[in-house]
Amino acid sequence: QVQLVESGGGSVQDGGSLRLSCAASGSTLGTYVMGWYRQAPGKQRELVATITSGGTANYADSVKGRFTISRDNAKNTMYLQMNSLKPEDTAVYYCNAQKIVPLYKYNYWGQGTQVTVSS
Repeated sequence: QVQLVESGGGSVQDGGSLRLSCAASGSTLGTYVMGWYRQAPGKQRELVATITSGGTANYADSVKGRFTISRDNAKNTMYLQMNSLKPEDTAVYYCNAQKIVPLYKYNYWGQGTQVTVSS
């Protein structure tokens, strides 16, 4: 069983920056695909960014050039550096870890951290 705990959320002004962290326990995450998702009020949860065990990153078009995902496998931690934040980035941000093995998919979520961007 993997436990994921997000931290680093908060309130910032339009154009500000925040750095989210996701700390994992219960298992090493070196073989997992990690990702950040977000859910704004009244909207579905959406992908923000993912990163493979080898460090290949993928971003939603809405955050490309502003957000950077990274991971430190030795520390079992993933990060999301968010720059040039906009009010539309306001949401609860969730950490996710996934791994697919024959006949099973491991899929874990953190509890979420609130990010609020005011204009």
